[in-house]
Amino acid sequence: MFDFLRKIPLFSGLSGKDLKRLCGMAEEVRLRSGTMLFEEGKAGDLAYVIMKGQIEISKLSDGINVLLAVRGAGELIGEMALLEDAPRMATAKAASDCQLLAIGREQLEELLSSSPSSARAMLRTVTGRLRETEALLRQKEKLAQLGTMAAGMAHELNNPASAVQRGSAQLAGAVKQILEIPTAFRQLGLDAVQMQELDLRLRDMARRAELPEILDPLERADREEIIEDWLEVRKIENRAVHAPELASMGFEIEDLEELEQRFPGPHLRAVIDLICAAYVAYKVLREIAQGSGQIAAIVKAMKSYVYLDQAPVQDVDIHEGLENTLVILKHKLKRGIRIQRDFAQGLPKVRAHGSELNQVWTNLIDNAADAMEGQGEIRLRTRIEDSWVKVEVEDNGPGIPEELWPQIFTLFFTTKPMGQGSGQGLHISHSIVRRHGGFLDFQSQPGKTVFTVCIPVNFEKNSSAAPLVGAAVGGDESEERKL
Repeated sequence: MFDFLRKIPLFSGLSGKDLKRLCGMAEEVRLRSGTMLFEEGKAGDLAYVIMKGQIEISKLSDGINVLLAVRGAGELIGEMALLEDAPRMATAKAASDCQLLAIGREQLEELLSSSPSSARAMLRTVTGRLRETEALLRQKEKLAQLGTMAAGMAHELNNPASAVQRGSAQLAGAVKQILEIPTAFRQLGLDAVQMQELDLRLRDMARRAELPEILDPLERADREEIIEDWLEVRKIENRAVHAPELASMGFEIEDLEELEQRFPGPHLRAVIDLICAAYVAYKVLREIAQGSGQIAAIVKAMKSYVYLDQAPVQDVDIHEGLENTLVILKHKLKRGIRIQRDFAQGLPKVRAHGSELNQVWTNLIDNAADAMEGQGEIRLRTRIEDSWVKVEVEDNGPGIPEELWPQIFTLFFTTKPMGQGSGQGLHISHSIVRRHGGFLDFQSQPGKTVFTVCIPVNFEKNSSAAPLVGAAVGGDESEERKL
């Protein structure tokens, strides 16, 4: 054990006497393959040096177990729980039969305080692992966010796409019926006056189809029943289908009787068939246009959201980015969340990475929706202060407990249950805003939590002093700080 530890950078700076004492206090641990060494979220008071075998390090992220690393002989694991006096950040399981050396909290603290070289080695180890883990989980977070957005877009596209598909089938039936009607009219021999009247009726029907009459359910049911009885007396076929269509066009019994006077006898049936078939065709065309318009709007929003075919840095419209984000998150927001907009007039475009800023808006709005558990109000505000743009995302959820404020932007910290969040959203957002020369801050109390983003209009140039944004988080409320 002495010879093995001497070769590890963490222990190489210790004197022979100290190293022998450490060997005397350390405990040897043996694990069979597949055995769990420690579990994420559980308390830990031991760090381990791997002497033989391999240990898999994994972490739950959004319900998925992500393999972070495989550690081998000579590596230290489990030290973060001791250094931070916090629960285990990940799970460790033997990938093969292993032999380890367990070091207690007191021994580790004594080691770091008595040996500068050990402290430097520990710092390199910890920072390196944090970078590796952050990079891996950030990539996973992006993929998860992409999957969530894709699922949301599929959900949003399904309704208009189904409407277009359903409408095309109905239109095909209506067109087929319309094409069969001229033969019936030739056989009936309508005179010139009747043909002119029919043309006027069809024009009126087109107008009615564009502006269908709005009826409450009870009034509609009564009108349909009256019209169906009127059609039954005149032995009109398809009366159960035609009655709702005539009611939607606003036909009353007086209108039908006038139509019967213009087209008596067998002419009436053919005219009603034509009017109803044409009405269905117009109505379905309007539905197809609306459905395809919704699809085009969603696709346009998605394209703008990710800034396809544009330079990495461009002039970004903040309001457009917020609106596109709301479209992307519509599947999550429409269940019971109200959106209030308080947008500044004439807000200038900012020079920025547009897709990165949209990631910030997504994280903040998505977190607000989660905090309110799908019921509440989100208010979006924008302001311009000198050469700075301020964006606020406010929700009326339960608020953030004050004891958690110092950790909100910390990597891997999350208030969600274990496995439901990776603790990266706010950390990533904070990093993006800082990279643009701005600042992300928040204020919270029950019923009102506000996250404030301040970014310069042009982060590529030297900006003027940042605006004041209120009390420092976790500090004296009388103190104001600049970004």
